[in-house]
Amino acid sequence: MSNSKISRRAFGSLIAAAALAPAGPALAAAPRRARASHPQQRPMKHLIKPPRLAQGDTIGLIAPAGHVSDKTIEKSVQHIEALGFKVKVGRYIREVFGKYAGSVDMRLADLHGMFLDPEIKALWCIRGGSGAISLLKHIDYELIRNHPKILLGYSDITALHLAIRRHSGLVTFHGPVAASTPCDYSNEHMLAVLTDPQPTYTIQMAQENALHAQEEPHYAVRTVHGGVATGPLIGGNLSLVAALAGTEYAADFRNSILFLEEVNEEPYRIDRWMTQLDLAVGFDKAAALMVGICDKCGPDEHDESLTLDQTFDVHLTPLRVPAVTGWSFGHIRNQFTIPVGVKATLDADKQTLTLLEPAVS
Repeated sequence: MSNSKISRRAFGSLIAAAALAPAGPALAAAPRRARASHPQQRPMKHLIKPPRLAQGDTIGLIAPAGHVSDKTIEKSVQHIEALGFKVKVGRYIREVFGKYAGSVDMRLADLHGMFLDPEIKALWCIRGGSGAISLLKHIDYELIRNHPKILLGYSDITALHLAIRRHSGLVTFHGPVAASTPCDYSNEHMLAVLTDPQPTYTIQMAQENALHAQEEPHYAVRTVHGGVATGPLIGGNLSLVAALAGTEYAADFRNSILFLEEVNEEPYRIDRWMTQLDLAVGFDKAAALMVGICDKCGPDEHDESLTLDQTFDVHLTPLRVPAVTGWSFGHIRNQFTIPVGVKATLDADKQTLTLLEPAVS
């Protein structure tokens, strides 16, 4: 072997190929993957859709961000099987590297490996946490485009959604992680989007969240600006969307429905991230802003602080496009699944989101 350095991207692809190849001499014969060009050199990819998921299909369970326990893995496997699917667990899912589920190379190998594995029909991230952003410059985006599959998860998985949408063009899905506690509302909307492609599909807000709002007011739907807007869906966890601003993986939300959610963050942090996005692109260039339920994001009771609603109003009130908060997605149990990149219509007055095209083929 040459003494020249091998890129982490190429190394991750080789590990992925090794994970799928039989043991022994065949491993040495695995073809060397050509190094992919830097994503900054590639134009925005045209949208492509993954094949639909069917009952009995095998789902690959991966941990591209935070590390997980055996108990969490067991819970996730039971969750997937209860929905009528088979499970294949990532080779490195039990690894621990600080807060992360193994090194970048290990997490990259599981990601690439699941996309390459012909048995796998969807990749379901077991949790968020932190660390997915470290994979972005090493991902083989052409590999993903050439092997399109469902990728599902939220929170830190936002980094993967935005990067893959921009550089692979693949529709991915901001929805429950595999370790989420299942409920009828989440399962219904997730399976509808992943398994049953329809020309249009309308999502109503969860009644369970409206009931919860009686005790936790931030669960209530709030309309800052009414009206109807249409555009592709883009966004995710606020801190990750802000972290990628100004990079080649950033969310371009011009003429789009920008969706954002957060958890366990004080209003001043939310204000800073919202300001960063406004400075980077401009909220006035979006077709609409859709904010989910931001749980545990109020100020400390002893701090002088704006409330969560006041903080969002600083950014939403000056706009002339539909703007809403408290919609049924985020770090909550009753959440609907959002296909990133798919065209949709937000009706702020009816409190509905209608997908205008199927998200899977």
